[in-house]
Amino acid sequence: MIINSLDTIQNTERDVAWGNGQSRRLLLAADNMGYSLTDTIIDEGTASLLEYRNHLEACYCIEGEGEVIDQTTGQTHKIVPGTMYALDKHEKHILKADKTMRLVCVFNPPLKGPEAHKLGAEGSAY
Repeated sequence: MIINSLDTIQNTERDVAWGNGQSRRLLLAADNMGYSLTDTIIDEGTASLLEYRNHLEACYCIEGEGEVIDQTTGQTHKIVPGTMYALDKHEKHILKADKTMRLVCVFNPPLKGPEAHKLGAEGSAY
């Protein structure tokens, strides 16, 4: 059985600053679950151009509000508590936080640990 809490992982190697927020990694590849689980904060007022070339991701919003904008279709989706979005086709997207957001995220394959976005003009990719 694996037991983790925010109290035990904050300020450790599992607490990763990713550019416009913080990713607290509750499960990683080394935990041998086949996926990773994060508690992620997105800073208020930020907009992040993101793309996961090597991972599928599902995010469930539990606090805050913002939007996700699909860069292929141009569609904008409001994200509020109780909303889930899944990047099932490795979609390049912009994640905007109107109010500080907190997301519970699942990655497959799992994150190894220190991966962080390299935010720039071209966006970010893991």
